[in-house]
Amino acid sequence: MTTDRRSFLKLAALTAATTAASTAGASSGIDPALAKRMGPGVRWDKAPCRFCGTGCHVQVGVQNNKVVAIAGDVHADVNKGLLCMKGYHVGLILYGEDRLTKPLLRKNGELTPVSWDEALDVIADRVELDPKGFAFYGSGQWTIPEGYAAQKFMKGGIASNHIDPNARLCMASAVTGFIATYGVDEPNGCYQDLDDCDVIITWGNNPAEMHPVLFSRFMDRRSRGEKITLIDMSTRRTRTSAHADHFLRFNPQSDLAIANGILHLLLRNDSWDKDFVEKHVNFRALEADKPSLKGEAMDFEAWKTALDPYTPEYVSEISGVSVEDLHMLADLFGDRDKKITSLWCMGANQHTRGTAMNCLIHGVHLFSGHIGRPGDNPTSLTGQPSACGTAREVGTLAHALPGGRLVAKEPHRTQSEEFWNVPAGRIDPKPGKHTVAMFKSWSTPKSEEGGNIHTIWVQVTNPGQTLPNRNLLMEPGVKDPDKFLICSDVYPTATTEIADLVLPSSMWVEKSGVFGNSERRTQQWFKQVDPPGQARDDCWQIIAVAHKLFERGFEGMKDKDGKFLFHMDNPNGGTFANWDWNRYYDQNVDEHLFEEYRQFTRLKHKDLAPYSEYVKTRGLRWPVVEQPDGTWRETRYRFAEFDDPYVKPGSTHDFYHSTTGDGRAQVWFRPYEAPPEVPDEEYPMWLCTGRVIEHWHSGTMTGRVPQLRGSMPAAYCEINRQDAANLGVSNGDMVVVESRRGAVELPAWIDGRGSPPPGTVFVPFFDERVKINFVTLHEHDPFSKQPDYKKCAVRVRRLEA
Repeated sequence: MTTDRRSFLKLAALTAATTAASTAGASSGIDPALAKRMGPGVRWDKAPCRFCGTGCHVQVGVQNNKVVAIAGDVHADVNKGLLCMKGYHVGLILYGEDRLTKPLLRKNGELTPVSWDEALDVIADRVELDPKGFAFYGSGQWTIPEGYAAQKFMKGGIASNHIDPNARLCMASAVTGFIATYGVDEPNGCYQDLDDCDVIITWGNNPAEMHPVLFSRFMDRRSRGEKITLIDMSTRRTRTSAHADHFLRFNPQSDLAIANGILHLLLRNDSWDKDFVEKHVNFRALEADKPSLKGEAMDFEAWKTALDPYTPEYVSEISGVSVEDLHMLADLFGDRDKKITSLWCMGANQHTRGTAMNCLIHGVHLFSGHIGRPGDNPTSLTGQPSACGTAREVGTLAHALPGGRLVAKEPHRTQSEEFWNVPAGRIDPKPGKHTVAMFKSWSTPKSEEGGNIHTIWVQVTNPGQTLPNRNLLMEPGVKDPDKFLICSDVYPTATTEIADLVLPSSMWVEKSGVFGNSERRTQQWFKQVDPPGQARDDCWQIIAVAHKLFERGFEGMKDKDGKFLFHMDNPNGGTFANWDWNRYYDQNVDEHLFEEYRQFTRLKHKDLAPYSEYVKTRGLRWPVVEQPDGTWRETRYRFAEFDDPYVKPGSTHDFYHSTTGDGRAQVWFRPYEAPPEVPDEEYPMWLCTGRVIEHWHSGTMTGRVPQLRGSMPAAYCEINRQDAANLGVSNGDMVVVESRRGAVELPAWIDGRGSPPPGTVFVPFFDERVKINFVTLHEHDPFSKQPDYKKCAVRVRRLEA
């Protein structure tokens, strides 16, 4: 087939969808004045932003196969035309000078260019070496079709459950908290809560920097004269604290005690919502022998008794929060005329008791009746653009199957095998290794117990910089000749630096995609520019490796009929060669995978509309249900009769996936427990890690944007002024931050953007030159398996010149 013929087919395949998008106004989200100023040669189209989980929509201006302009989409409900500083510069992430453009294989210690065919053969060889020892480490930045393809490749193809996303490191505790409370994952509310609430409480997060568009959404209400109370609870002062009516600094891990203290006072004050609790709530505690997310029944009197110790005085002693402020929180929750929105993110999740903390936040809202109406809900925020849509909904977790299913449940395996048309028994019933266990296995010699993972394929993430306690979880594997690391990425990173095979990937609008954001909104976009050099889509890479194995006769890449696992028909008959890069965009592979995935979404009432509906919109919040007239209706508020079509008529609220099978949510007793590592004489200070507004995650993309890199060029050690004086440290002095696991050197910043209390330092993790995760702790929550990046013991000293 000639190049011109292929180009024609690619154009024809997307013409109908693109026309539909234009007709629906996909291009009309741009300010007409800006469009006029840019000129008629610029083509505009929609896409969700590439960065955080907010899911802002942008308008992308393309000219001569290059992104030349970015604007906020004025018709997008999420951001209403506004973007943050990263969003306005998102187009520049494509054009760093050091883009990866060809496959590289390590030979004699050096990464050497190879053909795509050789690279695919190498991966196929590693799979055939031992399929059960092959693992896949993905991301909340995978698109939904990419994550679905990886799921099918691993669990439906090579029959290995060793697939996990980096969302294990950021959102896993939110997942287990939702499931333990409601029996199903993801928030019941939406961003409209920010428009309707009277009170916002941030539980250990910093939305002014981490989710600035959402922060501005309710701060703008103040500028219009509306009265909104912002309460910031945190272990250090941040930019969010600067806007708060009340700043409540608490000691690390003591958020557990604070939540229990609020419940204690609601009981003491007799201000809990008796009618709601009587109709819609059960009480639970962990089982004594084998604790689980289902727990065991706890009667109300026993639950009350368990909370007796959490008096304001006791909680104040543990947390450092004043008795007066604890009463203030309880009084707010006791007032049902107020509408309260709770927001949380990494502070509550990256926590060795993250599941417990999530359950307690939900519990405070449930017990006080602050749930199920606009402005009155607990809302977990996410840090990645599709941590919800891909990691959580597609279920790219070691224990999960798409649509909220579990590999351990026989009916779930059977249904998945039927959807995939693979032989019965193909899916392994034993959960795979979660992230920390996966890399620990990879870093353990194969001759030792637990060292069975021989290869990890990494896509769309940078574990070389972001895994905790890297000396334990990565360094031994890097040095072991029996272990192999594959990395698909767009730029050189700390992971490509140690990888054995590096694959150049397409990024953002260099490919088509679908994301799912923090408010259950599914968002679609089309490819708008070509990737550089030989860079190719991650989804294609997976399908191409699968076909290599199929060609070799690997049984797992055949369905029950002997067809290729990722078989697609040509419209005019025959098989579509979706493994051939030159033909990959002749059809819409994304649409095919999305429609196949849709059938998984109904079990847990996460219903998705047809792909074509998302082409016409700026996203839809599931469940999306077809109406009698053939239109599709999204759902803003789950479990509430006024908006959720699955709630039983007359019930007002219906938690229809209740773990107790009675339509009730669970309010848990989860006690305060001390963290696994605390400061002592040898390591006398707390370390907290996190992000800054200019950079995103490990800085792989934002570090290539001159404006963002210039605004925040390097990591720093944020230190309290008195601690700095005691250590003889001045602003800009180099210091050593050291734990029992490792050490880094970086400049001190005294009372800079944030202000840690005495005995605490903060270090952002975006700077690849300062790998703070050599210092952090790998201890994790027992249910979510999510590590705690927010607290470990360190010592700090001035680095002598």
